[in-house]
Amino acid sequence: MFIYILEPKINMKCPFCGHGESKVVDKRETEDEKATRRRRECLKCEERFTTYERIESSPIMVVKKNDNRQQFDRNKVLNGLMKACEKRPITMEQIEKVASDIENKLMASGQKEVKSSEIGELIMSALKKLDDVAYIRFASVYREFADIHSFEEALKQLTKKKK
Repeated sequence: MFIYILEPKINMKCPFCGHGESKVVDKRETEDEKATRRRRECLKCEERFTTYERIESSPIMVVKKNDNRQQFDRNKVLNGLMKACEKRPITMEQIEKVASDIENKLMASGQKEVKSSEIGELIMSALKKLDDVAYIRFASVYREFADIHSFEEALKQLTKKKK
């Protein structure tokens, strides 16, 4: 006889009420099997939320345009993607997958330092495949479009590649 026992109460603060105890109601590996996704239920307010568990590895340092260095932050990638994809028919799962793919590529490269421009190009490449509008939104900020001509040029390049 096999008995499947859900994980016991975990000290994980509920994002809704702040209560410190929750239980795991579902646990799955992500598609790339690099993280474990857990659906949790707060023992106080009974709201459900999702957490992800990832293996921690040596940090990757991001070299900014001004040569400053800071530790890679997956949340910054996620935030940029969410802003670009706002009000578009793109699911949070798709956004999470893009962020995970980018993080995995950086980890697999073995580099200890990566230029912020490389990360920006990875994001733009993924968005171009996902949604044209999200791509243009991200490109307009990333490429620092100064005027309407910059926009027109980006649109021309996008439409050339789509033909």
